[in-house]
Amino acid sequence: MRRFVEDKLGLLALAILCTVMIMGIFAPVFSLHDPLEQNIAFKFAGMSWEYPFGTDHLGRCIYARLIFGIRNTVFLAVLTMVCTISIGVFIGVISGYYKGVVDEMIMRFCDVMLSFPSQVMILAIVGVLGVGMENIIIANIVIKWTWYARMIRGMVAGYNYKNYVLYAKTIGKSDRFIISRHLLPNISSEIIVLATLDMGWVIINISMLSFLGLGIQPPFPEWGAMLNEAKNVLMSNPSQMIAPGVAILVVVASFNILGDSLRDMLAPKGSMK
Repeated sequence: MRRFVEDKLGLLALAILCTVMIMGIFAPVFSLHDPLEQNIAFKFAGMSWEYPFGTDHLGRCIYARLIFGIRNTVFLAVLTMVCTISIGVFIGVISGYYKGVVDEMIMRFCDVMLSFPSQVMILAIVGVLGVGMENIIIANIVIKWTWYARMIRGMVAGYNYKNYVLYAKTIGKSDRFIISRHLLPNISSEIIVLATLDMGWVIINISMLSFLGLGIQPPFPEWGAMLNEAKNVLMSNPSQMIAPGVAILVVVASFNILGDSLRDMLAPKGSMK
């Protein structure tokens, strides 16, 4: 923990992410307006106390849409990552612990899935399932769990022949006991680091697909969808793109910085040199 406390950049990233999460949870409290409320009379209004980031082409408060957009961008990215990690851990532990035919079948399937470009596969899945945020989440999970399964399989294989695991097998401890008491606690820190570092990728994917019109549909707020709407008035009112663009940049950078800090904090002594 001392390493993390001394890492001022990591603490700043954690503070930013905590603030974003709190604002998303209590969005109605922090928002000054209804994010769906239109008022053409205030179209393209400048920044003011009433509209901190101005208004968009329909007179909607950009600040309110940005705050409510946290739920559709960051929170759904967290949900996607939790589901992906859960599947990856389950499959990876089974593959790494039992080995043999089960391991070969799982790893060959993962090889096939990983041989395709992830973005192309996500677009293909969304094209088959249809437009909608739930289909974007499913597509991201389907594509990414194989990568986590392979990574976690390697972690489990590394601990599989430790003395305490071999001793537990020798005295007749059940597989469930060994996995829950010995393997999962040892790989949990590495899983947290992987998930944190990959959160930025998920947020960018969700925003990108919404920007392309495949995710959250208007008029509901989402940062990528806000950029999609802003591009139509890029020449006349370019400032409309600043708020969602900076929000994506800051949150993704914060997750990456936090992931680096956690990796340094959880690294064994001596590995930092």
